[in-house]
Amino acid sequence: MTTPQPAPARATVAVVGAVVLAALLVPGVWHLLRHGLTIVHEAGHAAVAVLVGRRLSGIRVHSDTSGLTVSRGKPRGPGMVATVAAGYPAPAVLGAAAAWLLSRGYAVGVLWLLLLVVTLVLLQIRNWYGLWAVLVSAAVLVGVTGWAPTAVQTVVAAALTWFFLLGAPRAVLEMQAQRRRVRRNGGRDQSDAGLLAGLTHLPAVAWVGVLLLVCVALLVVGGAWLLAAWPA
Repeated sequence: MTTPQPAPARATVAVVGAVVLAALLVPGVWHLLRHGLTIVHEAGHAAVAVLVGRRLSGIRVHSDTSGLTVSRGKPRGPGMVATVAAGYPAPAVLGAAAAWLLSRGYAVGVLWLLLLVVTLVLLQIRNWYGLWAVLVSAAVLVGVTGWAPTAVQTVVAAALTWFFLLGAPRAVLEMQAQRRRVRRNGGRDQSDAGLLAGLTHLPAVAWVGVLLLVCVALLVVGGAWLLAAWPA
């Protein structure tokens, strides 16, 4: 975990990123992969809730790729705003951290970091589908980390890093599309942006812009680390 692995060619990293991007654009594949983003999304809510002094009650991940993190504390204020706002940027933050580690050759370190996140989420899961989704994710990470050759570990770590970096803004755009559908049907906006609008003076669409900007900025930074650090 603390020993740098051989770096692949920059072209390999770029091709892996292109493949991940293509996969995210296929609706069926996106729906399947979206569960991984949801796990990290809810982990972001949970982590910030604990950091601001709220009491974490549990995490749920549903088959429609939605999730729910329940925490107890003041219903309003900066702590609640930070907790709600943390979900969508969480995959991008994790992706940027993974990109930084990969830029220094720590592919196995990235896999162990992701396994740590999944394990912490597992301790807070409160529904059966969420338990299944987290256990499958953990099994894949354990298999790659424990038995895959070094070259495969590096490619998988790069693919997962691209997935979090590219998937984060994709999820924000999906949230905005869902908000439009709900508003057309006369429903109530229960998205993170809608909740943030109720907690602050900013409208929901402004929060969508803020979350998208953060995710895109982390994508640019993380992508630059991935492509610039490895040999041409």
